[in-house]
Amino acid sequence: MGVVTLARVYDDDPGRGAPRYLVERLWPRGVRRNALRLTAWLPDVAPSTGLRRWFGHDPARWEDFRQRYAAELDARPEAWRPLADALAAGDVVLLYSARDTEHNNAVALRDHLLASAGAGERPPRS
Repeated sequence: MGVVTLARVYDDDPGRGAPRYLVERLWPRGVRRNALRLTAWLPDVAPSTGLRRWFGHDPARWEDFRQRYAAELDARPEAWRPLADALAAGDVVLLYSARDTEHNNAVALRDHLLASAGAGERPPRS
């Protein structure tokens, strides 16, 4: 199993050579579509619009957000299966646009992918 790297779309280009997946429902503001070197944009793997708006990147809601988002992911395994398959084959990069690097959907998604792959006891990597 590979390593999951998290990266903001606005920062330097990490994970050279690894498949890169944008895991946002909305395209990031101010980023030209041809500026991101993507393997795929997976808007369906992102939290629902209602959950995203409810969370509002409020760290006080983080644990509840993680649980609700995990429930959404469990209900739609076809949305995140391409990421699990890519991770089984090697390293992957999850791209996100949030300013908060610790409380965002990519962090929760990474943890879900690692737990689903049987690596829930291993500390998450970023």
